Amino acid sequence: MDDLNNLKKTRAKLERTQLQKNRLKNIDRKERAHRLITKGALLEKYFEAEELTPDETEELLKTFADYINANKPNKFKKG
Repeated sequence: MDDLNNLKKTRAKLERTQLQKNRLKNIDRKERAHRLITKGALLEKYFEAEELTPDETEELLKTFADYINANKPNKFKKG
């Protein structure tokens, strides 16, 4: 009987752990989606790119990427 109780407690603990893990994944996913939407809106605003397709937007960004990355202020560089 004691083994059965221990098994139930262990199973319940595993289920709680999995639920917490899923909640954290969901929060991370929502934060990423919000960040991507916000950045996309800024791109459309400052590059007047509302009418561009995703492929055209990528082409536009590729055109300026080397210049932007080479001249990016230090506060915006990785590291």
